[in-house]
Amino acid sequence: MSRTAPRPLAGLSYRQDWSDLLFVHWAVSPDAVAGFFPQGTRPDTFDGRTFVGLVFFEMRNLAFARGPALPVLGRFPEINVRLYSVDVHGRRGVVFLSLDCARLLPVFAARAAYRLPYHWASARRLRFDDRVLYTVRRRCSRGPRSRVRADLAGERRNPDALGDFLTARWGLHAATRGGTYYWPLWHGPWRLREAGLLSLDDELVAAATGLPVAMSSRPVSVLYSSGLHVRFSARLPV
Repeated sequence: MSRTAPRPLAGLSYRQDWSDLLFVHWAVSPDAVAGFFPQGTRPDTFDGRTFVGLVFFEMRNLAFARGPALPVLGRFPEINVRLYSVDVHGRRGVVFLSLDCARLLPVFAARAAYRLPYHWASARRLRFDDRVLYTVRRRCSRGPRSRVRADLAGERRNPDALGDFLTARWGLHAATRGGTYYWPLWHGPWRLREAGLLSLDDELVAAATGLPVAMSSRPVSVLYSSGLHVRFSARLPV
């Protein structure tokens, strides 16, 4: 795993800023989630385990290529459930099982253009000194919801081997009608700290995976980052 991007971007398609990121992870058997991976990819493992991630953050300054930020979108929370992948070329990435977003336009665009499993949701982020609260409920009948409170006063540190595995991901894998693609991204090194999970009431992980890990077991990792600037390049076939 590399804490810096292993390759330069070939062109630029999108820019965005991520802030107040909270990473919550559970360890699972690779066999339990193998069916969710697109063709040409498989679960990436760490000490024989793979992981389900529940990630909360706020999106800002979304822009196309080198154009200005889209003011109509402003800033908005996004919450995703993700798995960890490696493809036949050895490129490590993530596979998104669901992405809940508080803006309808990105939901339509991402589903139509990239076949990513976005959902329109009611979501908010509140910050109180060294504590953060995220709440989300999907805008559909009996839609799944999630609510998390975390203490962010933990010590700043460089990621350990597991932290690198979970955060040093330089692209995503997804399936389209034409096959599987890898979408590279670039950002600076993560500045992480351990976070204290004060409470978590989540239905998103079970809705996406069928696994009750968020309710039945403690997370193996809870990390926080204040944020960074992210760039995406063109997609590559797997």
